[in-house]
Order: sequence, then structure tokens, then C-alpha cells
Amino acid sequence: MASSDPVYLRVVADIRRQIVDGSLPPGALIPSRARLTRKYGVGETAARHALRVLAAEGLIVGRVGSGHYVRDRPALVPLHRWRPYDRLPFGADAHPQGGRPGWDRRTDTAEATPDIARRLRLDEFAPVIRTRYVLRGEGRPVQLATSYEPVESAHEDGARGPGPRPPMAGATVTEIVEQVYTRVPQPAESDVLALPAGVHVLHVERTHWAGDRPVETSDIVIPGDRFRLVYTHPLHA
Repeated sequence: MASSDPVYLRVVADIRRQIVDGSLPPGALIPSRARLTRKYGVGETAARHALRVLAAEGLIVGRVGSGHYVRDRPALVPLHRWRPYDRLPFGADAHPQGGRPGWDRRTDTAEATPDIARRLRLDEFAPVIRTRYVLRGEGRPVQLATSYEPVESAHEDGARGPGPRPPMAGATVTEIVEQVYTRVPQPAESDVLALPAGVHVLHVERTHWAGDRPVETSDIVIPGDRFRLVYTHPLHA
């Protein structure tokens, strides 16, 4: 580490290394600030800042009156992303332990943001049907999803559940494209999904195509510390 780096980064790097290589297993007690100052030869402020950084990264958790501990790392549950459009686009992912998923749903009409307009090939601020879902597994939120459809392509009920999908406005869905990336959650997302500090989310940008025409696009938000995405690509002779 460069000598110009703040001294607390030396503490962060060493404790992070011990957590990653297992020297400090889940549940292990992190040295107190006083012990950190003696071990690393840093001041109280640097030791305090190092603990804050490690907590922000999701590596340790603080317990009032007890100290800081290495955060447990639960086994990631697979979320299977089925390709055929007539499977459950959201609900199939929401029951990792085999229970029937539940969801809350709210539908309204909104103006397409520049990003949504680009994805649906609409004019900016064109009206779209927006449906917001909170998917629940075992009674707690496990996933967020927001879908957007052009008004002229929307289903007649205007607000379906995350079940089997009929053809959209007479169009047959021929392809589903998903783009996945990680990002820092928004505060509202952290609150709903009860995300610990430092945990990122998986963001799935899912678009349904009928030939060369996009007929729906969705943003799906999944906790990165609980799930892993599994994609299956059937091969036909």
C-alpha cells in the first residue's frame, strides 16, 4: 500500500484479508479500538474509521456494548432464470425454499424516463403502464420488480400478477433479454429488503421482444448477499 494512503487503510486491508482467508471466521470478535491502536500503531481516530469502513463493506457488524464481529456469510440460494416467456417471470424466483410466493402489486400510468423510453423505443415522456411488485418468500421481501409497458401494448387488465404470461396485445413474445449488473442499493430498497450495510444488489434489466419490437421492460432488484442467478440454455440438435 502506498505510503501516501491514510493509515486506517492499512488496518482495513489486514482485517479484510483475515476475514477473506478465514483467519477470522464468521462470528469472530474483532479487536477493540484500543487493541487496534496498539497492534497497528495507529491513533484512536484511525482505528474507529477502519471499523466503520469494514462495517460499511458488510464484513463486520457492531453489537451495542459487545463490540464488532465478523458477519455471517449465508449460503447463496439459486434463483433460476427461465428463458420461456410462459413461465413465471417474477414468481418463479421468489420461492427459494419451495413455498408458494406472495407479492404486493401497484399499477399506475407514468411518463417514460429517458432510459425506459430507450429500452421500449418510445419518445421521451411517452405514457407507459408501470407495475411495481414486492415479491415475498417465507413472508419477507426477497425481490423488487418494476415493469413498464407501452400503453398500446399493455394487457387488458392493466395489472397482472407474476404468473403465466399471455401474448401481449396480439403480439407473440419471441425473445427475452436480460442484462445483469451489481450496484449500491437505493435507501428505499435497503429498507424494504432489510439489507445490511455494505451489501450490494443484483439488478436485472429484463426486456420482452416480439420480433424486433420491445413490448415490455422490467427492473428486478435482488439482494446480492442472499441469492445467485442461475441461467439454463437448452441446446437443440
